[in-house]
Order: sequence, then C-alpha cells, then structure tokens
Amino acid sequence: MSSSSLQRPENAHPIANLPLFFRRWMADPLQMGSIVPSSRTLSSRIANLAVADGDGVVLEIGAGTGVISRAMLDAGIAPERLVLVEIVPDMADHLRESLPGTTVLCADAFALPQHLPERFVGRVSSVICGIPLVLLPIERQRLFVEGVERVAPGLGFLLYTYCITSPLPYRKLGLSAKRETWTPRNFPPASVWRYRPLQRG
Repeated sequence: MSSSSLQRPENAHPIANLPLFFRRWMADPLQMGSIVPSSRTLSSRIANLAVADGDGVVLEIGAGTGVISRAMLDAGIAPERLVLVEIVPDMADHLRESLPGTTVLCADAFALPQHLPERFVGRVSSVICGIPLVLLPIERQRLFVEGVERVAPGLGFLLYTYCITSPLPYRKLGLSAKRETWTPRNFPPASVWRYRPLQRG
C-alpha cells in the first residue's frame, strides 16, 4: 500500500497528515503504535481532560502529527500553553508549521528533565502521553514514570491506548490507575487512562 492510497478516516482532522504518519509507521511500527492518527472523538475526549489552569502548561509527549494538540487548541487552550514533545524530526517540523505559537521540542521523551525549558519548570498542569508504553519493558516504563514525576511532581499523566485493560502494570510502577473514558469511535477503539503516583509514608 502506498501513502497515496490511504483514505482519511471519516472523523480525522486535516492536520493529521496521513502520508507523513504512514511513512513513520512503516519505518517504525512500534514507535507509532497505530497505523492511523487518533480520531476526532478520541482527541476531543483527551482535550476535555487536559487542564491548563493559571499559568499552567499542558505537556503532550509523543505529539505525532498534532491531532490531539489541535483538539486542545479547539477546546480553548492557548497555543503558548502547549508544550509538544516529538522525537521524529519530520513530525516535529510538521508540528511547528501547522501549530504556530506552540512550543515544540524535538526530544527524547525518556529524558524529559534534560529537555524541558526552564521557563516551564513548575508550570506543568497536565501531561498527556501518546507513546505506546505497553510495548516497552517495565524498566523503560519506569524510566518514563520517573521522568514525568521529576517535571510534574505528584501529577501523573494521561495515557491513551488501544488496550481493554490497563496497559501498564501500575502497582509495580507505584501508580494508581483510573480509566477516564473509552470510545469505539476510533480505529482501533481506544481508552484514556489516568495514572498518578501513590502516596507514600
């Protein structure tokens, strides 16, 4: 199948850039997780769970082609409140071009503390993860959890996934877990899970 033969899902946003998304999926399926971007329905539900109170910012990790980022803008979150992390240079360039005013970091999500600009330290009010963490060994999952905890202490993160049950062994990672929403209007059907660090002591 060539990228030109891909048809846009009925509820996909033009920002999805399906040819770019498909090329990256072909290059590294495990990094992308899905063959198509998230649907409008899933993106809207994630956007409704994001919070940018006061001078807070939303940190989106694994922003891809920006369909969820666009949904957050459509939901009223100002572009300067969005910090988008994407490791693939072509996708990071696409985000900068299509979502002006946002901060785009072409960086490794597993080294967040080293890459988050100083001006955002202490200001993260929501963390959204689009990385398919379920496919990674627990050591890598733990590294991700520890990185989020360092940039957003006590906050935890939202993770969207195509798993029916929790994609993370949350107890082993010292987390609590709650499925916030599920939608069959995505390909494949998707859930959004909220993970928070357990209180210790």
